[in-house]
Amino acid sequence: MNDIVLSVRNLKKYFRPHRNLVQTVLKNTPVRPIKAVDDISFDITKGEIFALIGESGSGKTTTGKLIMKLLDPTGGSIFFNGQDVTHLSKKALAEYRKRVQMIFQDPYASMNPRFRIRDVMEEPLIIHKVGSHRKERHALIAKALQEVKLTPPEEFMNRWPHMLSGGQRQRVATARTLLLQPLLLVADEPVSMIDLSTRAEILHMMKEVQQDLGLSYLYITHDLSTARYFADRIAVMYLGRIVEVGPADEIIDNPQHPYTQALIQAVPEPIPGRVSTIKELPISGEIPNPSNIPEGCRFHPRCPYATEECKNQEEPVLVPLSTNSNHFHACRRAGQFTPIGKTSTQV
Repeated sequence: MNDIVLSVRNLKKYFRPHRNLVQTVLKNTPVRPIKAVDDISFDITKGEIFALIGESGSGKTTTGKLIMKLLDPTGGSIFFNGQDVTHLSKKALAEYRKRVQMIFQDPYASMNPRFRIRDVMEEPLIIHKVGSHRKERHALIAKALQEVKLTPPEEFMNRWPHMLSGGQRQRVATARTLLLQPLLLVADEPVSMIDLSTRAEILHMMKEVQQDLGLSYLYITHDLSTARYFADRIAVMYLGRIVEVGPADEIIDNPQHPYTQALIQAVPEPIPGRVSTIKELPISGEIPNPSNIPEGCRFHPRCPYATEECKNQEEPVLVPLSTNSNHFHACRRAGQFTPIGKTSTQV
């Protein structure tokens, strides 16, 4: 337990929408809560990269905001280094945010365009009262820029954000999180706004920083191709719930939930000498409205293997693939069907 940096237990976040005009006229129309995060649990250990993947609308970013204390949970608990941080005083929250930092999705929007890079990076130091004078703070900034391979740091400190490339901005965003010496970084789609040619370079930099400083990451993404090579473990999220979790290679090579299989099928496969074609996926449609979650297994309206049992019985919970396995899935029919793209001998 001492190695667990973050522990999330039965975390929930429900949003209650405002009554619209139709609901105001039809006063008997119920206003259902939007279940963005609906009872999830997971642990992140020291030095681990834990990936949370799923389609847009699955609740990944809301989970990240709950952990960052940008949102208050509706239910459940969050433990950091063994201490309950679900509800914190203003003073305790400031200390918590020094230890848990976030890399936002858009490096263009997460910086004040009227600040030079030195000012962008000095701001958190001033807020948290780190460094007794500007010279000391600038020394810390230069060190952080060197850690993310922006050298010479003095050259970048005097630039404006518009003078940097997308990759350089994301490096600055990463360096800014390192200034307060955090233990956990929440990286929300950190390379989705960056050119494809520089994504691998940025992820490699983030991995080097993580290994050098012993950091833990919550890596939020919809990109399985990067999650496999960047993360140690992967949790697949659908409509507010985790439906499969386990070691990264195990999840990719032996997916048990039909939703995980569909996400893997959606990843393009570069074949030399052949023109890529759009693959037909086994699922269709979009994630249902989180204010009207289907009965039974919440994935059954889109699942090609769903039975009446999936529709009518209680929602399945995470169970281990086998005795003492660290691969868990929430599918009653796991192992009873041939996964898409595999032969029966490969199941």
